[in-house]
Amino acid sequence: MNWYDNAIVYHIYPLGFCGAPKFNEGGEPVHRLEKVLEWIPHLKEMNVGAVYFGPVFESVEHGYDTTDYKMIDRRLGDNAMFKRICDALHENGIRVILDGVFNHVGRKFWAFTDIQQNGQNSRYCGWFQNLNFGGQSPCGDPFWYEGWHGHYNLVKLNLQNPEVCDHILDAVGYWMREFDIDGIRFDAADCIDFSFWGRIRHFCKSRKPDFWLMGEIIHGDYNRWANPEMLDSVTNYECYKGIWSSHNDKNYFEIDYSINRQSGNGGIYKNTNLYTFVDNHDVNRLASTVTDQRDLPLCYTLMYTMPGIPSIYYGSEYGVRGIHENNSDDGLRPCLDLGAMQNENTELYRHLVKLGRIYKAYPALRTGGYRTVQIRNRQLVFAKELDGQTVYVALNLDDQPFDVQFGTPYDGLVDAISGNAVHVEYGNAHLHILPHSSMILVHDNIVNDAPEKQPAAPVKPREVHEGERYRHFKGGLYTVIAIATHTETMEEMVVYKSDENGSVWVRPKSMFLDKKGDVDRFVKLD
Repeated sequence: MNWYDNAIVYHIYPLGFCGAPKFNEGGEPVHRLEKVLEWIPHLKEMNVGAVYFGPVFESVEHGYDTTDYKMIDRRLGDNAMFKRICDALHENGIRVILDGVFNHVGRKFWAFTDIQQNGQNSRYCGWFQNLNFGGQSPCGDPFWYEGWHGHYNLVKLNLQNPEVCDHILDAVGYWMREFDIDGIRFDAADCIDFSFWGRIRHFCKSRKPDFWLMGEIIHGDYNRWANPEMLDSVTNYECYKGIWSSHNDKNYFEIDYSINRQSGNGGIYKNTNLYTFVDNHDVNRLASTVTDQRDLPLCYTLMYTMPGIPSIYYGSEYGVRGIHENNSDDGLRPCLDLGAMQNENTELYRHLVKLGRIYKAYPALRTGGYRTVQIRNRQLVFAKELDGQTVYVALNLDDQPFDVQFGTPYDGLVDAISGNAVHVEYGNAHLHILPHSSMILVHDNIVNDAPEKQPAAPVKPREVHEGERYRHFKGGLYTVIAIATHTETMEEMVVYKSDENGSVWVRPKSMFLDKKGDVDRFVKLD
């Protein structure tokens, strides 16, 4: 069993998460992505096993229009900064997954600009799909090329060209070698030439056997891409839709049918651990999709306990809302401050913390087989079974409590969410499920009996205020003279003055309060 078969994944869209400018105007790198270091205690409390970073490579606008596969986008920082982030995550037992946008590049990608400058004399004319000089592109170039789904700012690569594949493999090798990344999520995997998959798999697995290869697939037979010769997993869009719509339509038959079709006895994806999610950077956030907000915890209970690798999209653990509107995804990709999350749905967050602890404690929940125990439109009870361990999951999305009984070989059961015992008599478990609630029934109670019975309070981020004095880790003394707001990114900035020579400096608050190695960059003086 590989690490990714037992991991909870946390998905961040970096450019939005950091409040980066919408367009890359060049200039010196700004270390915005260092703010993720503040979130490490938060990730650990949720039992996150891997962070999946959306696009971080140098790009023109949104990250999916790459210009350099070996360079961190200067709006996020630089490669040395990202190396520190990867090291810190690894030191805390959290793996790193990068977004590999290898189907297309931006119009400022160096090989494409060479064609713009040199025309047919460029040695890179064969790097791009269907590029020819028989006409003009919609962008005014004296040549035509294929854009991804008709978007001509996304220039489709020719992955049948060995030089293109060599360039991509060289870049992947660089991130594996220098940053020890643990996996790649392949963007637009359904558009990538099939011959590419065998080569990338051999390249990665020969260097790191447990390297995770996951592809973005929306429609079709997932087995075409997820198999022993190609990818380890793909996005489970079928059940993404089924999770929220079964709650909105008060119809658990929909999601139960999909799960059984995929992973039940004889399921078509029974041997593949699909990547499971309820929202991401491309779709409306769950809190904006679910009709009754009381059903949010039920959706997450289902996602954590059904077959698959559960994923949380940053901020959705607090019920943050966001929709695609005005032909823009910006609402799905906000800049978030961890301290401000205490004003959001903290009850939902505590539920996910508990789910993370339960998920970690019971192997049957992570990789066990799925079996429907009882189902009605508004109630669902199913079992997850592995190596003699059985865990039951019960969901009730009705406005009324529901009583149900089912056979079990255990002489006693406990709801791992609440810690309450469940009555078992003569081989029958008797459940009383409250309205809009869920239960995870186990034979032992190791989650609630453990010393850390109650989850720790969220770590409150450090703050900085005007007038405070700090010592820099190199020894200099400084006084904070103002807390400012960046006019374009709305990021908080610290303005501080040297006590020695009066020079004034400005840096992002997240960077002011981060660490340099194992020590605080600035230490507050009493």
